[in-house]
Amino acid sequence: TVAMGQCYYNETIPFFYNNSGKELTSHWRPKDVVVVALGLTVSVLVLLTNLLIITAIASNRRFHQPIYYLLANLAAADFFAGVAYLFLMFHTGPRTARLSVKTWFLRQGLLDTSLTASVATLLAIAVERHRSVMTVQLHSRLPRGRVTILIVGVWVPALALGLLPAHVWNCLCALDRCSRMAPLLSRSYLTAWALSSLLVFLLMVVVYTHIFFYVRQRVQGMAEYVTSYPRYRDTTLNLVKTVVIILGAFVVCWTPGQVVLLLDGLGCKSCNVLAVEKYFLLLAEANSLVNAVVYSCRDAEMRRTFRRLLCCLCLRRSTHESAPYAPSAQTGTSTRIMLPENGHPLRDSTL
Repeated sequence: TVAMGQCYYNETIPFFYNNSGKELTSHWRPKDVVVVALGLTVSVLVLLTNLLIITAIASNRRFHQPIYYLLANLAAADFFAGVAYLFLMFHTGPRTARLSVKTWFLRQGLLDTSLTASVATLLAIAVERHRSVMTVQLHSRLPRGRVTILIVGVWVPALALGLLPAHVWNCLCALDRCSRMAPLLSRSYLTAWALSSLLVFLLMVVVYTHIFFYVRQRVQGMAEYVTSYPRYRDTTLNLVKTVVIILGAFVVCWTPGQVVLLLDGLGCKSCNVLAVEKYFLLLAEANSLVNAVVYSCRDAEMRRTFRRLLCCLCLRRSTHESAPYAPSAQTGTSTRIMLPENGHPLRDSTL
């Protein structure tokens, strides 16, 4: 019998899962194997890709600009998300029942902190791009101190959302408030997390919509004095494509998970959220890989840096098998200042 107002700090994980009606299995089912296999694959790809981005930004002095510091922070958050999801994959399935309450909160806190930091950084990047476009600068001249404050402003709430459930925002003393998807967390926590992510998305829509109309107006004004209608048309279409990719990637990866979180947080008894939660969490984790493609890999200078780093790695490995040789001369590095490719102006890249 569960007494109201009593706290259950010393209970086991199966106790809370039974209370919420979430199944715990003692053996590996086919769907568990599939989820873990996909999860490990995505985690490794996320780790390698974002590590490459961090290395590229650190090694190329051209990237020592505010927007790239934010891209590095996004890569760091996504790398952290890859570590968190990898930790989850090694502590899920039949292993869940053997976890201590502290380990369960650690598993959940790592995910919540990293994913919150990733989402918050997306908003910070949108704000920085807006500043760059409005001031018509190649890169925004934000002082490094303010960039540091912006990055700290990302991680403080992320750490808070990751740490609070283990100490305050849980249901260990109110079992009737436990969620089904995360049986040790309060439903109000899931609701707050889902609504905060929705708020971030709406703010991103506002920022990128303003960028789109501003740039379109500027390009249209220039087209009146230059006979370059095809170029204006291509620029506008590419800008639409960029905005659609940025917002579309967020919607596709995050909306399903936020919907089930919100439904569970609001206590929807008829909603079968447990049937899809693992797949939607995997989709949210895949956003850490999509971010790398959308925000970094579409940058021409970033791609050149990737090639240089990977070529250096290949050359180092080949030195043990063949004599060193002189690299071929690179072509001239002519630069063209074009309109923003990923929402901010870049060198040698088109929209």
